[in-house]
Amino acid sequence: MLKPRRPKTGDRIGVIAPAGPVAPEDLEPGLRTLAGYGFRVVEGDHLYDARGYTAGDDPARLEDVHAMFARPDVGAVFCARGGYGCLRLLPRIDLSLIRAHPKALVGYSDVTALLWGLHAATGLVSFHGPVVKGIHGEAIQDLERLLHWIREAGEPPRIDLAPGTRVIREGRATGPVFGGNLSLVSHLVGTSFMPDLDGAILFLEETREPLYRIDRMLTHLALGGVFDRLSGFLLGEFDGDHSEEDVLSLLMEHLSPLDIPVLAGLPVGHGSRNLPLPIGLPAVLDTGDPSLSWLEPCFAA
Repeated sequence: MLKPRRPKTGDRIGVIAPAGPVAPEDLEPGLRTLAGYGFRVVEGDHLYDARGYTAGDDPARLEDVHAMFARPDVGAVFCARGGYGCLRLLPRIDLSLIRAHPKALVGYSDVTALLWGLHAATGLVSFHGPVVKGIHGEAIQDLERLLHWIREAGEPPRIDLAPGTRVIREGRATGPVFGGNLSLVSHLVGTSFMPDLDGAILFLEETREPLYRIDRMLTHLALGGVFDRLSGFLLGEFDGDHSEEDVLSLLMEHLSPLDIPVLAGLPVGHGSRNLPLPIGLPAVLDTGDPSLSWLEPCFAA
């Protein structure tokens, strides 16, 4: 496991767009919010590039990833938005650079590919959390939680999951926490960028996918042996033309034979809330509280 270094006083937050394109007006509210918390922001040279459905070509987006990890004055790297494009970068990332300069990488949706891929390749602990485009409204409280963890770097994180979540199956599980967007997780199966999920606590979220495609992706994970290896599961937000019960029913077809705790209603996904969750860091899931309590600090001493 490779923990990021704790951002120092005066460090900047780097902002990059490794996936879909963004316009300056998309990011202005989020950048203003970060500045309001006392952070200086440095924008990637190619932040506002656009090439169809990606924020510029692969070399440009990769250049910004490498530049932010290499810059000594950048303490954390926030992604601008999701979309598509991170999978294309994985085989081209300079892993020796990441190992030499481990930093807090923050994002979700398509960024799941980077969070999981970098952990699989280097052990980097990253953060499934807000993208800059989404920092507004209720999401600001999730940003505040992440910033608290950054400032209190020696304190293992803990998240109380009530009210809002509901216990589907009681229990207590210990293991590294992994999760993110179902589509991206499904597409990592069978690649060298799929982390070891033995004993893991998994959470999943998805947006605007029809039920049959959710079924296909969950079945793909099952056929890949993913569910058989888990110690616990949390169901995040699945918005679309279906109910949470529809998704939960599909999920439990695969999880019912397993003696693991299961919670639904985790406020993580493409809605108004997106709890920050450290990726790859060991934690305890307890349905009795209910809570997620990490066993170690997020950052290197």
